[in-house]
Amino acid sequence: MITLVGTGHVFKIAEQVKFIVRNIWPDAVLVELDASRYGAITADAVNEENNNSPWAYRKMAKYQRRMAEEYDSQVGSEFIAAVETGRTLGAAVEFIDKDAGLTMTELWNEMPFRERMRFTLSLFGDRFRRRKADILIQEFAENEEEYFGEMRKKYPTLVRKLIDERNAYMSERIKEALKRHESIVVVIGDGHVEGIARSLEEETDSIRKIRLKTLMDKESMDSLRAELWSGPSELDE
Repeated sequence: MITLVGTGHVFKIAEQVKFIVRNIWPDAVLVELDASRYGAITADAVNEENNNSPWAYRKMAKYQRRMAEEYDSQVGSEFIAAVETGRTLGAAVEFIDKDAGLTMTELWNEMPFRERMRFTLSLFGDRFRRRKADILIQEFAENEEEYFGEMRKKYPTLVRKLIDERNAYMSERIKEALKRHESIVVVIGDGHVEGIARSLEEETDSIRKIRLKTLMDKESMDSLRAELWSGPSELDE
């Protein structure tokens, strides 16, 4: 059984992810991280002046931190919750993503000039066109296919590097984990869920998808709790 949990890295959803992992009690917890990125999000502080990552990576990281502060959260807190809960349960914990710094370097090098400029302007433009991230998530949830269609037109290299290639890479890591574990929880960005699910269809017919819109909606989350909850856990505080 594979449970794909779609998340948003700036939202305050760590407790929801913790609940899901704890009550499924999987053999393995897989997260959309590489070891260096996990170290970065668990560090007390990031010194941007000494950060040798590509400019675009630093810019996106800064934007995510600012958005997380608006939601009283920490970037990647759902990943930390998944890792810590998995380890407490005695589950295997695996980082399944490509190296983030390398991916962003490749993206910047492969992105044509016009796409690079369009991307750069969009990052600066976000300072002035502030739209609540939860509203954007709702729009994405309502028409995911159309959203990605528009993104592919505007930023084909970005979608290929950050979505398609990473989906393929993480899917292979999940397939390898399936050879060793029967029950797996995979915590990934919500935009990766459908692509990875399609890649796994030939490997298993037992895939549960829990999307970000469920984690952020109290009524939907209450229904999920009722579905998963099977009695008091020794891990409850």
